[in-house]
Amino acid sequence: MTEPTAEPTALPDRLSSDPASPFYNEELLSRGIGIRFKGVEKTNVEEYCVSEGWVRVSVGKAKDRAGNPMTVKLKGAVEPYLREPSAEG
Repeated sequence: MTEPTAEPTALPDRLSSDPASPFYNEELLSRGIGIRFKGVEKTNVEEYCVSEGWVRVSVGKAKDRAGNPMTVKLKGAVEPYLREPSAEG
């Protein structure tokens, strides 16, 4: 067991903001993740996958029958980044 030294700055290939998803990471989401999709900043991204080139964005205030936000999958270049640099010390 080694301590992750480079991991906090490395973003995962896939990340979701849904706690029920296996790709959910509360620690990383609390640090603030920004998404550029096709070069444009997106603020309504629910999930992304860099290797497959898609984002899932919420569609207005609509909800599905389980009460989750309705989403649509868009394909294109995805660039995740940390919004705030980690302040150590």
